[in-house]
Amino acid sequence: MPPKPTKDILGDIRIKFQDVQKLSNDEGKFRSEEEPHKIKYQLIYKLKWLEKSLTKILAHTPKEEQETKILMLAVVHLNLGELYIDINALRTGKEELMKCIKLLKNKELEPAAILILLSALNPLGHLWYQWNKPTKAQDFLLRAEQIYNDFINAHGDSVDPISMAQTFGIEESEKESHPREMLEGLHIFTLNYLTLVYESMEDFANAAKYCLMTLSKELSRNESMQDLDYTEWALNATVLSHYFTKNDNFTQARHLLAAAAYILEKYEDILKRKTENDGDNEALEDDWENFQRKSAYHARCWALYGIMLLSSSKSRLMKENESEKENEQSDDNSSEPKILDTIRFDILEEKIKPIENQITDKYLLNFDDAKLVFLNMQKWLNQAKLYYTLEDHASDYIIIVQDISQGYKYLSFFETDKDRQAKMHKRRINILEDVIEKVNPYYYKAACRKIWIELGETYYDILGLKADRENPMPQTVAKIDKLARSSIKNFEAFLDSLEVDNSGTEIKQFPHELVQTALLSYLHLGRLYGKLVSSDKTNELENTEKRLNAFKFVVDYCKKYPETIGAMNILNPCKQAIDLLSLEIKSLQNKIINK
Repeated sequence: MPPKPTKDILGDIRIKFQDVQKLSNDEGKFRSEEEPHKIKYQLIYKLKWLEKSLTKILAHTPKEEQETKILMLAVVHLNLGELYIDINALRTGKEELMKCIKLLKNKELEPAAILILLSALNPLGHLWYQWNKPTKAQDFLLRAEQIYNDFINAHGDSVDPISMAQTFGIEESEKESHPREMLEGLHIFTLNYLTLVYESMEDFANAAKYCLMTLSKELSRNESMQDLDYTEWALNATVLSHYFTKNDNFTQARHLLAAAAYILEKYEDILKRKTENDGDNEALEDDWENFQRKSAYHARCWALYGIMLLSSSKSRLMKENESEKENEQSDDNSSEPKILDTIRFDILEEKIKPIENQITDKYLLNFDDAKLVFLNMQKWLNQAKLYYTLEDHASDYIIIVQDISQGYKYLSFFETDKDRQAKMHKRRINILEDVIEKVNPYYYKAACRKIWIELGETYYDILGLKADRENPMPQTVAKIDKLARSSIKNFEAFLDSLEVDNSGTEIKQFPHELVQTALLSYLHLGRLYGKLVSSDKTNELENTEKRLNAFKFVVDYCKKYPETIGAMNILNPCKQAIDLLSLEIKSLQNKIINK
């Protein structure tokens, strides 16, 4: 029997490829736990037949007539690569994808090749990322990005890509996306994978850049927002705002948070309509719970923005050299790619302005500016507490309370009146003591340690404000004594929680992550015992000895463990105090003896 004409073989190939498409679409219906990859193996078998047939045809086709057949063979290798990856034959999958790319060399800007190329480059980038080879992954993904950009620059909107079905002469299904949409979708995958790769390389500036580009692309691709995953988009924008907040790029951070707020509002409207039309059901309840969780997290991130703005403004104002401040202003975000300042969500720009305008993105200069930020921060944290309750989310609730305390702390810096400063610190104490009375220190040890330290420092701050006054009244002296005792109580509670018994002659080592805080607590105790008021010389001697012991402990600890990092700032004041206190103790002992 004579061989079939090429035209007939191509017809068979077209039919076989249609079978592959149909079986791929129906694969989920026939998947079983016993044989999860059964259909995929059938697909591989069919695609191997297509590969063999196309290779045979190409061997007998003149070079000038090979174009379409090469594209078809590239699609076959692409499909094989994807299937091998699905069944976890990753190395074989990589080889198939590389064959696909090799076939399309020098065809990058052709409308019939670009979808195939990007579909191969993206999974190759992701594979190398999974294999912990980020530089290799970066190469493939940057190539995919460049090909997309070159295609858009070369053709704009005038030329659409050609789908893989069209390459085989098959009409596109109505269910399939338009080739232009497929191109944009593939580009979003490229940007998203690049975000992951740069994160793994700890190149956070470029990770932020590509995450921002991904979010922007997702919006521009869904102007109607019907196909947008609202809560996921809002969450990603909210998480990304951390990077900009942390790097004092408050303009971009605010833009992201405002956009996320707008998207969450849109989604809430959708849920309200569904509830009105369909009533309550389990799926809708899950959607509402998801919305409330993401909204509460978003409120916390707004509050973080406010706290960081207060903190950074304080740091800038504390710099004495005015020219240094000006240089800092001009150099802000110099390590970030310039594109980070230009990527904006244009389709939302006007809609989110009212949301942005509720809080400034400029550094704060006075109490009035700071108070507006603080009130917004407080509002957002109170919103978050509606979801993160002490009963259901104790750890998150405790952190929120600490955030409120931090807000008061930074606000007090902008207040010039010492009595009002003291009142702000007292509010911090009230909310922190309220929460620590309600939680079990055994189960929430780490959180309680942070609160004890903060309470000790806060009492110490108020004490400083009171002690600064000249010729204090007797009642003020009594308050100073009470504040010192309260501060001591909290620092000692922290040290007791470490469960490191240093009461004997041997000095035991503190946990590495807590050693700095522990030594600083001893430094504070050494100073605080000197603030206690006593008319009795014996009590005064006892307190002075406690001061000496606290300072001496720091010196002895650092001598035994010289590797203690950053101890010099704590060590030097302690060394200076020891000699003076030794003399003071001798003087007190003599006074008691000669009494």
